[in-house]
Amino acid sequence: MQAILGVIFHFFGGFASGSFYIPYKKVRGWAWESYWIVGGIFSWLIVPPLAAFLTIPNFTAIIAGTNGSILWLTYFFGVLWGIGGLTYGLGVRYLGVSLGSSIILGLCMVLGSILPSIYFDFFPQAGKDTFTMFLHTDWGRMVLLGLLVCIVGIVICGKAGMMKEKEIKSVVADPHGMEVKTEYKFGLGLLVGIVSGVLSACFNFGIEAGKPMADAANSIWKAANPAENGNFLFQNNVTYVVVLWGGLTTNFIWCMVLNARNKTFSDYTNAKSPLIKNYVFSALAGTTWFLQFFFYGMGESKMGNGASSWILHMAFIILIANVWGLILKEWKGVSRRTLITILAGILTIIISVFIVGYGNSIKN
Repeated sequence: MQAILGVIFHFFGGFASGSFYIPYKKVRGWAWESYWIVGGIFSWLIVPPLAAFLTIPNFTAIIAGTNGSILWLTYFFGVLWGIGGLTYGLGVRYLGVSLGSSIILGLCMVLGSILPSIYFDFFPQAGKDTFTMFLHTDWGRMVLLGLLVCIVGIVICGKAGMMKEKEIKSVVADPHGMEVKTEYKFGLGLLVGIVSGVLSACFNFGIEAGKPMADAANSIWKAANPAENGNFLFQNNVTYVVVLWGGLTTNFIWCMVLNARNKTFSDYTNAKSPLIKNYVFSALAGTTWFLQFFFYGMGESKMGNGASSWILHMAFIILIANVWGLILKEWKGVSRRTLITILAGILTIIISVFIVGYGNSIKN
């Protein structure tokens, strides 16, 4: 039952991540950097401490009482994750939307799920799953099988994207809503995609680095609720505050650079644009974006397995994003063969979710 709840929570998180960009499409008269940082202020600065305030009593005391080296490492991984997000657009530019997204998200999923478990093989910590455990337990091998199946699904989706790009030569949109012309450069694109995939996986590393804060929140909750079994549903909310400070730093600096370069500081006060609507839709997009990790933390608390949680989270993001692509008719005009290929990729990812969920259900 715990594993099923974990999968459901991860679905909600993936749905939020795969859908957050839709409100941005309602923004009018603003440059990308303007609406992105307004949404980001809600994503990374306003909503995370609000969520922590509503779910964790005295969360600020937990942060203040945490060792400085842990706080710095958690923040540092957030900065690296922010850079990974910003280089996402370059990967899309040189590889195309589907192929670029598949490579970057695939690397992010694999590295974010596997590297922490390898780290814990060399530096064991109580309650942490190691890569050796994955290899030598039935549930671990099932989780790895689910990861492999998900990778296959991503490859199939990437193949469908390449088929689409050959059939429809047009301007494409990057994950942030900007229209860019694809400049297909596989070598450069692959290098940028690897950098983006590695750095994007740093969010999961930040969660692991900041685990002492989540553990403190969990201990406080258990002391106040001795009759409750399992882990505190919202324990990761305090960790997100610090990780997302890092993401805010990277994105704020870059957006300010773009505002200065493109002379778009006037967007924030330009009465010729629908200011109130733009701020509301940007805030809605930013809040929706944060909800992915709000539900991620709930899912991880139920599954008790960081690697499985990360796999499910990334799988649902890819799944929901592709489903939205079908709903919004982004595949309109492609051949029947291409449409069947993308549907096969989506189905494969769905199968991988069930495999990972089953692996967690037989743990212990």
